[in-house]
Amino acid sequence: MPHVIRKATADDAGKLAALAAVTFPLACPPSSSPADIAAHVAGTLSEDNFRAYLADPESTILVIDDGGELRGYSLLVTRPARDPDVAAALTILPSTELSKCYVHPDHHGLGAAAELMHASIAEAAGAGAQGLWLGVNNQNVRAIRFYEKSGFRKVGTKTFQLGSTLEHDFVLERPATG
Repeated sequence: MPHVIRKATADDAGKLAALAAVTFPLACPPSSSPADIAAHVAGTLSEDNFRAYLADPESTILVIDDGGELRGYSLLVTRPARDPDVAAALTILPSTELSKCYVHPDHHGLGAAAELMHASIAEAAGAGAQGLWLGVNNQNVRAIRFYEKSGFRKVGTKTFQLGSTLEHDFVLERPATG
């Protein structure tokens, strides 16, 4: 049965923050400290931050809604890449960033992630993007495999500050159509 995927509203901010607190740590390498993860969740994935993302005209959040409970979300950002390493690596412009794409672990293996990815790609294309890009930790083998199955390919690298640790990400890109 297909999942219900819709655009998030301001009423979803608290549920998004709660979901992010569960899903973000799963994407971190084993060497990440709990303190660094908690600081990132508090500083970037709080309810107030989700309210700001939802109010930003350059951002769109899609959610998997399961009877009012959120089981996954993606955050698309339509502005040009600000990181010089990313900007230099991208080959398909204009491009939208898939800033976040997470599914609750209870929904892994049920097709939810693939449906959310398809909806995210369609949303980016519908907004005029020719390409879609993301950063993924270079140790997150499961996510890299999923993104490659979703048509992404490695085009570069970037760094990501997680608390006191500098993490290394792959920059992946795919066409927003096809």
